[in-house]
Amino acid sequence: MTDTAQGSASAGGWSPERSAAGGHNPYLIAFVVSIATFMEVLDTTIANVALRHIAGGLAVGIDESTYVITSYLVANAIVLSISGWLSTVIGRKRFYMICVAIFTVSSLLCGFAWNLQALVLFRILQGLGGGGMATSEQAILADSFPPHKRGQAFAIYGVAVVVAPVIGPTLGGWITDTYTWHWVFLINVPMGLLSLFLVGTLVNEPSDAEEEREKLLSKGLRVDYVGFLLVAIGLGSLEYVLDEGQRNDWFGSNMIVFFAVLSAMSLLALIPWELTREDPIVDLRLLGRRQFAACFLVMLATGAVLISTTQLLPQLLQSDLNYTALLAGLALSPGGVATLVLMPVVGRLVSSVQPKYLIMFGAAIVAFSMWHLTGLTGDITYGYAAMSRIFLALGLPFLFLPVTTASYDGVPPDKTNQASALINVARNIGGSMGVALAQTILAQRQQFHQSRLIEHAAPSDLGYQQTIETMTRFFQAQGSNASDAASQAVAWVGRTLQQQVDLLAYIDVFWTLAIIAVLMIPTAAVLRPIKLGAPARGHRAYGRSERNGERERMTAAQKSG
Repeated sequence: MTDTAQGSASAGGWSPERSAAGGHNPYLIAFVVSIATFMEVLDTTIANVALRHIAGGLAVGIDESTYVITSYLVANAIVLSISGWLSTVIGRKRFYMICVAIFTVSSLLCGFAWNLQALVLFRILQGLGGGGMATSEQAILADSFPPHKRGQAFAIYGVAVVVAPVIGPTLGGWITDTYTWHWVFLINVPMGLLSLFLVGTLVNEPSDAEEEREKLLSKGLRVDYVGFLLVAIGLGSLEYVLDEGQRNDWFGSNMIVFFAVLSAMSLLALIPWELTREDPIVDLRLLGRRQFAACFLVMLATGAVLISTTQLLPQLLQSDLNYTALLAGLALSPGGVATLVLMPVVGRLVSSVQPKYLIMFGAAIVAFSMWHLTGLTGDITYGYAAMSRIFLALGLPFLFLPVTTASYDGVPPDKTNQASALINVARNIGGSMGVALAQTILAQRQQFHQSRLIEHAAPSDLGYQQTIETMTRFFQAQGSNASDAASQAVAWVGRTLQQQVDLLAYIDVFWTLAIIAVLMIPTAAVLRPIKLGAPARGHRAYGRSERNGERERMTAAQKSG
């Protein structure tokens, strides 16, 4: 790089000294860090289809087995929020390798868990390791590429983040049907070892990042214990409320009310506490910037739609349309292919089109995909289910990549770890909130539609009488006697009514998700333009300070001359 280019990059808040690529191709580094990302994101969904097998293997109920999922999410969200600070204090590469090692070892332990208590404990350890990886990975990418090339870098990284939840249900279904649930976790071990080897060999610890770490430690390591405690209690309690609320009748349960109040008090207390710290464990000031706050909200909504639909569609296909677990997972796979093909294209568009317009376009596609799912019927084809996922997959790259790229615009280099942590917290918390919202709406609308449809299933209703008579004659024609045919007709009406209730409730859920997607459009509209095809702007206050200092130096030079 020429001196001019270096100066330009540095003025924009980026310099080659911050690159983690060292003498290697930065695109190779993007691929290397994406391995662990794929492994970690995959693990958030792959266990869903194995829950029944886990419950049977460990002799516990289905309700108890869900703690395998919730324990991981709680630990993951807590570490995500503070991983930016930990990455700075420990050292980015060192912290990243520690997280990968913890995730790999705990995956091995999960595979050999002998009871539910042991599995939940190992899943918590796994969540602690997995939660810290994303922050370091995105910070490594942001610092390894000049701002005008970050879109392409995040395209490679985005493939792992977006495609993994799509592959998860399919792979999980195949593994549990073909082998045992233990391999759902053991499959992470060889991938983790490969990631550790490649990171240790190829990834470099930037000299600038090391200088920042040494400067921080030279002042004496001041740990924000209160901030960490507030984050852990606030997010941990929130995850419990979201995951257990529907099962425990939400605020009709004293336990849910207790954890909801505890979460609210902790997160509210976190705001003034962190804003008054010199070295906050979570830099909430980033959320006070219009650019970053808008990106945070869009990522929150993106996580809600992506994770909730990844959980809803297999559930719908298996419970109401009698798909096997593997076939339900396969219905999601074409969407992963569509995303894989489109990611590099959007990565190039980010360098020439303002992120706000790409995000608005992507949100419109996602809203259309949710609207398409409101056309559900009891006899939809496999192609309909697969096409609905393809529509969603086409919109996701236009959301994930521009949001990730735009979120770093205006963020000083020493805040990239914190920014990455908050964006990933948005995706995880958004996913938890989306799943909780979808399941709540589904249960409540099922009750509503059942109460309305059952009104027409009374013996006095003429339509009901005609249906029973028609179906009785049908079953008689199949060889049943009059008494059995009448019972079969009543049972058929009951099954059909329940299927209609379920489908109408799912349609209501997809309408809600469509509204969430539409709301992303005006949110994206507030994003300010960024400089395309050249290094992005640094933080405005930082830029003004630099310009003011330059003017003062020029004035002093003129006076002395």
